[in-house]
Amino acid sequence: MDGILDGRSENISANSTGFSAQFPAMVVACPSYSAAVMYRCPSSVLRGAALLVAALATGPLAAQDDAVLAAQARALALAGSAPMPGVRVEVEPGRLDPRLKLAPCARIEPYLPPGFKAWGTSRVGLRCVEGPSRWNVYLPITVKVYANALVATAALPAGAVLGEQDLQLAEVDLAAQPQPALTDPGAALGRALAVALNPGETLRQHHLRARQWFAAGETVRLVATGPGFAVQSEGLALAPGVEGRAVRVRTDSGRIVTGLPVGERRVELAL
Repeated sequence: MDGILDGRSENISANSTGFSAQFPAMVVACPSYSAAVMYRCPSSVLRGAALLVAALATGPLAAQDDAVLAAQARALALAGSAPMPGVRVEVEPGRLDPRLKLAPCARIEPYLPPGFKAWGTSRVGLRCVEGPSRWNVYLPITVKVYANALVATAALPAGAVLGEQDLQLAEVDLAAQPQPALTDPGAALGRALAVALNPGETLRQHHLRARQWFAAGETVRLVATGPGFAVQSEGLALAPGVEGRAVRVRTDSGRIVTGLPVGERRVELAL
């Protein structure tokens, strides 16, 4: 079955009918949009999706009821994708292995497997919790999250320093790649590209060259923050401070600490 079953017995069915239908995408929209990438859908939308799962997962169902199972999978994926306000989400269920035969089941429970996120290419688990034979299968899904993000207005070579004329906002699939798409022009203007971009290509974080905030041997300010407090001191950088890479710093007392460069000669310490 190549990843369809979860390792339990394959003798799970007296039913000769398998799943084979391909289902249309389900679309949902949240009411407003913010440029911050990781905001969530309002709770009312998520509650609605959860209620749909509950409604569809109860009552006498047959294991071969493809439409109901697809609706369950879509609703769970929508609830689990934690989309941003104002975005448009499409969930496209795939198909189970056509060789798979499942026994009739009175109640089928959809769930997100551990480690899987309803974002991009993923899967939803379906397990029989009331029936003559308990079974567990996985339904492939594709979750597309559409919102406005920055795209290249023309072909841009690697090393190009981005200006206002190089970028525009357009609706893109944020979940098409795991790297975050940039939505704020202020986070991109004046930055150099690490790779070439094609016209209309979405600008993502890994497309930008990492900034170097200070050189090895420079004096840097160490900042440690927590609930209700902030502590600052100084130290000597033992390596260049490159954005996104941890750096070691020697404090005035001789202690070696590790933090993340976050600005000009500034290192943030995790507590």
